[in-house]
Amino acid sequence: MKLVWSRRALADLTEIATYYSINASPTIARSIEDRFLVVLDRIRRAPESAPRVSQRSSVRVVAVVRHPFRIFYRVRGEDIDILHIRHTSRRPFSPTKLD
Repeated sequence: MKLVWSRRALADLTEIATYYSINASPTIARSIEDRFLVVLDRIRRAPESAPRVSQRSSVRVVAVVRHPFRIFYRVRGEDIDILHIRHTSRRPFSPTKLD
């Protein structure tokens, strides 16, 4: 399956990398990036394994273990749309606008 990144998800990724590179360290930023890659590989291999955000939504969410992030995505045929990466301390995300 192919990962397709939304503009929003790419902006989230850039913002996260920049923030941790400046406010923590490049080592921590790389650690987070490595964890994202592990989670994204898991999504690619088993896209239906993560729970849906609601019964009516096609959007799924997976936690990034060891780091306070969640990745929101949708399976569309042979593509997996990466929709958003969100820090868990932010207000709950409402994916209804993404469906």
